[in-house]
Amino acid sequence: MRSGSIVALRKLFDSGIQPAGNPDDFGEHVAELLYQENIQFVNAYRQDDLLKNCEIIRVFVSDQGKLLLETPERNEDQDPSHPGTAGPDEYYSGLEFDGWEQLAAYLLGGYRTASHSRKTGETDISIKINLDGSGESHIDTGLPFYDHMLEQIARHGYMDIDITCKGDLEIDEHHTIEDTAIALGEAIGMALGDKRGIGRYGFVTAMDETRSLVAIDLSGRPWFVFEGEFRREKVGDFPTEMTSHFFHSLAMALQATLHVAVRGENDHHKIEACFKALARSLRQAVDRNENYRDILPSSKGLL
Repeated sequence: MRSGSIVALRKLFDSGIQPAGNPDDFGEHVAELLYQENIQFVNAYRQDDLLKNCEIIRVFVSDQGKLLLETPERNEDQDPSHPGTAGPDEYYSGLEFDGWEQLAAYLLGGYRTASHSRKTGETDISIKINLDGSGESHIDTGLPFYDHMLEQIARHGYMDIDITCKGDLEIDEHHTIEDTAIALGEAIGMALGDKRGIGRYGFVTAMDETRSLVAIDLSGRPWFVFEGEFRREKVGDFPTEMTSHFFHSLAMALQATLHVAVRGENDHHKIEACFKALARSLRQAVDRNENYRDILPSSKGLL
């Protein structure tokens, strides 16, 4: 059992999720830790009142060490008195987790995800986002430099982001960059849900000779301020004038207050530093504190 697993099981147990199984299967050392933490297991095969009205969630460990969450559907051939007779291939739901900490976060709060599409006369965009991901991304906007910048938001914000955009690049890059920013802002807002428990605010970054400061407030009141200048007309296939426009479009769609300031010598570094700083700021702002998971961070009671 990996580091943090006992803490995760403690959270689940305290939240009313009853572990079932034999602690001795984990080994003597882990069984002793579970005993010290007063984490009590029940026999999964018992058919008594304790389990009769429970929704049973089964977890398997894959050959790769991942935790696989069981689908709620029951196989018709399964013996109801022996829930362990079916193999993981028959019950695997499609959700896998790196460890108990990640699984506990999912069970207690759910992954904050959204799928969003936006289609206009100029662009056709599809986005999938997981705010509680690991930084994976698949980006295809037709603009390699822009793809690279959007990947920074996923990687440094520890979010999983998939974006495809088919835009009128035969005209120019404007609509692709602008509409993707709008769709991304809308998707983040959808994934945030009611915003309870979030940090709300975020800040920061430095990149070589460049310094970028991003301050964000997921306030529900859109506002945008940009301070910075660029010498080049383009970096790769990305017009530098679209940098501030990207952040403006994102802020308006996300309904957030966003301030971006950048200074430095290299325009590539300056643009990249802005995107990385946005990623870190978003990570701070969307992070949930389990101690305040039901509290909205606003004295007004509305965000």
